[in-house]
Amino acid sequence: MTSQETETILPLLEATHAAAPAVRRLSGEQKAAILLRLADVILENTSAIMAENRLDLDRMPQTDPKWDRLLLNEKRIEGLAQSLRDVAALPDPTGQVLLERTLPNGLRLSKIAVSLGVVGVIYESRPNVTVDVTALCLRSGNAVVLRGGSDAWHSNVYLVSLVHQVLREFNVPQAAITLLPTDRELMKELLTATRYVDIIIPRGSDKLIQYVRQHSLVPTIETGAGVVHTYVHEEADLAKAKDIVVNARVSRPSVCNSLDSLLVDQAIAEAFLPRLTEDFLKWNVEVYADEAAYRVLHQAGYPLLFHAQPEDFGKEWLDYKISIKTVNDADEALEHIRVNSSRHSEAILTENKEVGRRFLEEVDAAAVYVNASTRFTDGGEFGLGAEIGISTQKLHARGPFALEKLVTEKWVIEGDGQVRW
Repeated sequence: MTSQETETILPLLEATHAAAPAVRRLSGEQKAAILLRLADVILENTSAIMAENRLDLDRMPQTDPKWDRLLLNEKRIEGLAQSLRDVAALPDPTGQVLLERTLPNGLRLSKIAVSLGVVGVIYESRPNVTVDVTALCLRSGNAVVLRGGSDAWHSNVYLVSLVHQVLREFNVPQAAITLLPTDRELMKELLTATRYVDIIIPRGSDKLIQYVRQHSLVPTIETGAGVVHTYVHEEADLAKAKDIVVNARVSRPSVCNSLDSLLVDQAIAEAFLPRLTEDFLKWNVEVYADEAAYRVLHQAGYPLLFHAQPEDFGKEWLDYKISIKTVNDADEALEHIRVNSSRHSEAILTENKEVGRRFLEEVDAAAVYVNASTRFTDGGEFGLGAEIGISTQKLHARGPFALEKLVTEKWVIEGDGQVRW
């Protein structure tokens, strides 16, 4: 299949919808066995996966921030296999009895966790999402339609072919996991397929998420876009703060939990900001600074320095770039975060427990940190096995959108002839 072979995806969506009951019928042991087998198959095909991935990488300049997200090397492929094993080891979230009650009329009520049905995931440039989503959806008894980006087409096609190989071994319809064409004009069919798809999860840029929000008739859960702040309070341990800030910005700048905007108390700006220059220069980090921070960094001789524009605050860089703003106190920092945050991950670095506690209570975000890098906002790091993305909304799921949130509820009522007039 190429990304241009079909004028409609409705037959694909209908086939996945028809395959969903077969996934729902799998026992917890069967679902775990499928994932463990898939982990082995992925490792056995490491070289072939990397070869297909190379076809995608060769179409993108290595200077593109998305190149790192697209890359699958041996270490990352081993990580995919381990993620499958981690999800297989988690408790099956379906079938759990959430409530049991007998009414005065003798009706026996129970509320049970059940799969969502068919999950649609739209994502960009990250073939690891193909495996993570497959693992989470199969473990939670869901069928899934995957709409990856054209950048990762060869990687995704091959990974899904391995999934289909394993599904055939277990006599599960391969339509249970469907990779959709990347043609943009077909996107609206997915977003309006209320008969076949139960939920849409967009994972990627803010532009993608806003498009899905505006056009989808299928219920959506937003994941992906992160405008992440770290506030260095005047009572921070500056050595500790330096390590945290550098890690949050440069360890993997193209992901949504990386640091975008640094806030520094004016009282410590001259003592703290020059500490960043050596590590930032090592990674060629471009700094977009307000007037006070610009003056300090200019005096420190930092070469990759620019005057920040208003739009540089509240921007998700996804690159070796950062905005820096000096603030007078915690009140100003909290207000700046309130105005500019995407409610993904926010951090404060301070040794003042009262100020740290206030930050935790007042900041409205999915993950809020004291004295740690925001890079930990991740389903695997939180012990959830893997994630579909980081949800920045408040209904149904918030934070790492993982196995526990890929279910809904069903009321089961058992009677013995009761009627209601």
